[in-house]
Amino acid sequence: VQLQASGGGLVEPGGSLRLSCAASGMTLGYYAISWFRQAPGKEREGVYCMNFSNGRTYIADSVKGRFTMSRDSAKNTAYLQMNSLKPDDTAVYSCTAALMGCSRSWNGQDYWGKGTQVTVSS
Repeated sequence: VQLQASGGGLVEPGGSLRLSCAASGMTLGYYAISWFRQAPGKEREGVYCMNFSNGRTYIADSVKGRFTMSRDSAKNTAYLQMNSLKPDDTAVYSCTAALMGCSRSWNGQDYWGKGTQVTVSS
């Protein structure tokens, strides 16, 4: 099983990025997929979770109204669309999968992917 996050980069404040989480060896539709982020010197934060098996979601207040998750079943890939980016969104973003549903605990996941760096700066 492998999760691979990609799509990070440097973007100006107010800009957009779309992160991808490509899965292999598992079917995303059976899992809750989460995006966590960690900025230097800060604790890791779960920002978005979507349980693709029942549609339940968790969205952190810090990203509500700006970030959206989606999935392409044919590509077995989940996406995090990030709009109206702020410098505070700068962090390494990682995707995870949990069979038992959304959990805000990093250690409560079943699978973890390597992160992708997002930098919001002018």
